[in-house]
Amino acid sequence: MAEQKPVSEIASIIYDYEKVLLVGCAGCVAVCLSGGEKEVEIMAAALRLLRRQQNNPLEILTFMATRACAPEYLVDLDPLTKDVAAIVSLACGVGVQYLADRYPEKWVIPAQDTKFAGGSGEHGIWEERCGLCGDCILHLTGGVCPIIRCAKSMLNGPCGGAQNGKCEINPEIDCAWQLIYNRMRLLNKLDKLAEFQPAKDWSLNRHGGPRKVFRKDVLVK
Repeated sequence: MAEQKPVSEIASIIYDYEKVLLVGCAGCVAVCLSGGEKEVEIMAAALRLLRRQQNNPLEILTFMATRACAPEYLVDLDPLTKDVAAIVSLACGVGVQYLADRYPEKWVIPAQDTKFAGGSGEHGIWEERCGLCGDCILHLTGGVCPIIRCAKSMLNGPCGGAQNGKCEINPEIDCAWQLIYNRMRLLNKLDKLAEFQPAKDWSLNRHGGPRKVFRKDVLVK
């Protein structure tokens, strides 16, 4: 999930440039209606109009990447980047960094604030579903993440404050552990809930710098 920065903020960043490349992404940000093809064209039009009002014309090229977080989908961008002063990315923070890696000589500007990793619940509503802990235990919790869906990130059962299946912290949302119990009962795997879960090793998450993940079957020749 990402949210666009104000057009005025982006315009102020690129004020001194006459030609920029605006890159969207057909992945996650397109699904949450913040960085897809329509949003790219709307932002391009808004930037052009604002600059025209400032008597400071701006030329904008646009491009839609199938996935801005995968280098192989950025190859077609190469000819478009040659004579632009900057690249404005409507991808998430991951896509911004991939663009910066591929075009180190270009200033890559994020046009979005990446909020969380989530999924679509209802039309126009996205729910945070992954705590990005680096040690997934969803097979032990019925596919319900206790790290992010429990307000207290409880790993070994409910806190005791839930009422009528609702969270103690926010009674408008379901208690994650009630959901876990219901799912595991349905799966006939309630015995899994008796398995003690140790405290999370957060070094698997963000601490210690950026991580890399390798697929051995791809690397081994």
